[in-house]
Amino acid sequence: MNDGVDGTARTGRLRRRTLLGTAALSVVPAAMAGGNGAGGSAAAGTTVSDLTVEHRTDPLGVDAAHPRFGWRTASTVRGRRQTAYRILLATTPEQLAHGRADVWDSGRVDSADSVAVRYSGPELRASTRYHWTVTVWDEHGRAVTAAPGTHFETGLLSTDGVTGWDGARWIGMAGKRPNSPGAPLLRNQTALTGGEVTEARLYVSALGVYDAYVNGRRVPVPQGDGTTYELLTPGWTNYDTTVNYFTYDVTDLLTDPSQVTLAAVLGNGWYNGRISENSAYYSADGNPLALKAKLLIRYADGSTRTIVTAPGEDWRATDTGPYRADDIYDGQTYDARRELPGWTANGFDASAWSAVEAQDPFPDARLIAYPGESARLMPEWDREPRSVTVHKGATDPTRAATLPLTLHPGDTAVVDLGQNLVGVPRYTLRGPAGAQVTCKPGEMLNDAGEGADGPVGSVYRANLRTAEATSTYVLKGDPAGETHQDSLTFYGFRYVSVTTTETVTLVDLTGRVATSALHDLGTVTTDAAAVNQLISNVRWGQRGNYLWVPTDCPQRDERLGWTGDTQLFCNTALFNTDAVPFLSHFQDTLIDSQHTYGAGRAQFPWVAPGHRYGRPLPASGWADCGVVVPWTVWQMSGDTTIIDRSWTAMTKYLDWIRHRTGDTYAGQGAVFGDWLAFQITSTQLISDVYYGYSARLMADMARATGRSAETATYERLFSHVKRAFISKYFATDALTGQLTVRSSLGDPPPHTPGNSAGRTEDNTQTALLWILKLGFYDTEFQHRQLVTLLADNIGNGQAYKAAHPDSTRVEYAENTLSVGFLGVNVIAPVLTGEGRADLAYRLLHQNAMPSWLYSVANGATTVWERWNSYSKQDGFGPVDMNSFNHYAYGAIMEWMYESMAGIAKNPEHPGFKHFFLRPHLDPTGGITRVSGSHISPYGEIVSEWTVREGRLTYRAVVPANSTATLRIPTADPSTVHENGRPLAAALGVEFLGFADGTASFELPSGRYELTSTLA
Repeated sequence: MNDGVDGTARTGRLRRRTLLGTAALSVVPAAMAGGNGAGGSAAAGTTVSDLTVEHRTDPLGVDAAHPRFGWRTASTVRGRRQTAYRILLATTPEQLAHGRADVWDSGRVDSADSVAVRYSGPELRASTRYHWTVTVWDEHGRAVTAAPGTHFETGLLSTDGVTGWDGARWIGMAGKRPNSPGAPLLRNQTALTGGEVTEARLYVSALGVYDAYVNGRRVPVPQGDGTTYELLTPGWTNYDTTVNYFTYDVTDLLTDPSQVTLAAVLGNGWYNGRISENSAYYSADGNPLALKAKLLIRYADGSTRTIVTAPGEDWRATDTGPYRADDIYDGQTYDARRELPGWTANGFDASAWSAVEAQDPFPDARLIAYPGESARLMPEWDREPRSVTVHKGATDPTRAATLPLTLHPGDTAVVDLGQNLVGVPRYTLRGPAGAQVTCKPGEMLNDAGEGADGPVGSVYRANLRTAEATSTYVLKGDPAGETHQDSLTFYGFRYVSVTTTETVTLVDLTGRVATSALHDLGTVTTDAAAVNQLISNVRWGQRGNYLWVPTDCPQRDERLGWTGDTQLFCNTALFNTDAVPFLSHFQDTLIDSQHTYGAGRAQFPWVAPGHRYGRPLPASGWADCGVVVPWTVWQMSGDTTIIDRSWTAMTKYLDWIRHRTGDTYAGQGAVFGDWLAFQITSTQLISDVYYGYSARLMADMARATGRSAETATYERLFSHVKRAFISKYFATDALTGQLTVRSSLGDPPPHTPGNSAGRTEDNTQTALLWILKLGFYDTEFQHRQLVTLLADNIGNGQAYKAAHPDSTRVEYAENTLSVGFLGVNVIAPVLTGEGRADLAYRLLHQNAMPSWLYSVANGATTVWERWNSYSKQDGFGPVDMNSFNHYAYGAIMEWMYESMAGIAKNPEHPGFKHFFLRPHLDPTGGITRVSGSHISPYGEIVSEWTVREGRLTYRAVVPANSTATLRIPTADPSTVHENGRPLAAALGVEFLGFADGTASFELPSGRYELTSTLA
């Protein structure tokens, strides 16, 4: 059995304490809060919980000099709010138990802040565990203290790769030519003192990717109630500027006090492969792989010992092991006959191995602790076979089968895992030594339609383009069976075809899911099965494409950090999962990339990190990711840190556009336009609206961070862009007053795979949507016309088609989409905001092409890149750009949270300090029940509604220390009742008014069970 395959702990579904951070924390009497005015007895029914540092729970390896603290208050009491807090930070938990702090006592701070509260004590020491707690005072001056047990640990607190590393060097196998067969295996065995080990920390990084081992065991990471393994650590960066390292608690692995063995497997990863062609760190001759590590051991007597990577006889290396080849695109080859039993453990004789040599190709690169959670295998999401089919020759083409099954040369087993996923297949085999088993993952099966690349029922792989994406295993002949899963690559797949060179038994095959989207924070469910499947598809698409960086697709020869996809989906992502550290880290990578790859070293590039498609061309909608992501992270988290860290880069980008286009106030250009739209908007219009959009977001962020002069500057810029836009694109008929939006004015994208004609049109859906979103109009008459133009375009009835015979809309059904990437996250919110939720719901329920449910009706389990990627009737779409796991169109889920379920952020109070509960019922009647929840920085928000026989039943939860404005549909506000009494009469609730069938109330925190009579 191969090292590390079955060591992953099998756990059940993530418990709430894992999703939220630290579990339920007890109420502690005020006397234990430690002075500073703790008033009265503890607040009954109130707890302080979910303590975080740098948006993580009990993190290791924090490199922030002034970490950010956060916590949540929960209470059964309505209207509970925080009025003050006190943070205690100590080197031992015992001090906290007595209300003391030997590191930092913030004192009582009169503030409701509980998000991103900055540490302001003495300088923190490197490699040190700190314990902390927080006391909060409620509105009555009563104190509640979080239960003990929360901690964080600093990393090396340096970025130069020298300080704190105790002489650790980058090392690689001496004489190893890049791209020669065999992954480098490195090991070091060191004698220890034999003393009692109290703590051991491993700090490790690689140029390439690594699997790390201590004393014969692969280093695990905590996950849920058990442990699991990472995949492709330390992830992907611009290696010439920044490399990440990781910290592991390996105390439990130092079981032999007399000696310790460190070992690692190095893989090419993104560092040494064609995925990084055109990047500054790419070498056509190949990059030599390298490891950097430090093991810090602390003993009971107070002494310490460090073991580091360095040239010399202590470290040995070989490439003769079983890892024969690995590549992000092409897969992995593992020859079990070459296994070296015990090579990661104490006592192995490596005297015949090669020496190691120092590697330092980028001495100026920063080496920093990864600020979030690593990508890892998630056991609770493993997928077992739904079906297995064996394909033979023409006389016996297929037969259903079950595992285990015997495969002969010429047989092909096709395993269906039932879900398109990202990760690796784990398979167990029995057979003779030397038999070669080949597993080829794919997303779809061939049918008899257009575009198939093989016989009916075989695995379709044409859309992988040049990616080989193959897992190859050579058996060693163990009669007990052999289990393997690749660890130096990843795949996007639902199906796996298995072939063999000799007779072999396929005992088992499991789809192992890998992701950086570890903790689910939100969910939406309805009573419409197709919509629920779409929601599942969105979530699985995010899991698959949030792997170290937010990728565009996980299967073909791309898998890149496309910024357009990222910016339009990031709001949905943050509703779904705890993605603040993930997106913040990507923003750092994007800023790195701006200087190296951006046009003028100022534009944010369209992909980050460095990549094979890099060209410094203007790309509005993609480049604006560098502004949209900071704004969205701030809005969803309430933390302005990302704004301050991005401010210089963002202003550089906006200044660059201003310098290019001057007083025309035009955008810089948009090479991709509204990507994959069937109705084409000119690229210049797309660029102009994004220029205005970024200016508006910059004004918001400047205001939030106290940059008064910059606020005024960007408000003026937005106004100028608006005036120039209206002057350029609005045409009004002198006789009728009919408005036309000249979205045809300009060129189509240079490459328009959604529409081979490549012809721009006026009054496109995307143009109208962005105009309405930004308020790019002067009069209410114009406003009404714009809404009518949009509704007519979407409705696409016979009269519309007759009036627009040359439009691409004539080819499609009524109530369908014609937007591409840059309109898909705008359409439903804009329609709802304009009072046309009926159209938004019609679009949601539509399953004719183009629509969200078209893919669902055609069997999708993830969101597709194209609206027309596949159909049971017509077969496969154009193969040059046809991913079946491409989350961008899943941005509709932002609207599902905010408008369908009704959990909507208030831009004036970021982080859901104050938010809106504004459910929009389905006028079509297709959905009569919706349940939505999202764990905000203040706690879990719930919004659930059911409509039955003219009566609305509504349930809501407003977390403690936050408030909400409820906008509830009703025929008469007096019929909005809680427990049979008018809601307006409830304690702490304020009735705000009634208009257009909606009653508005201001709600304090608490739980609400309401009913309302509908018209």
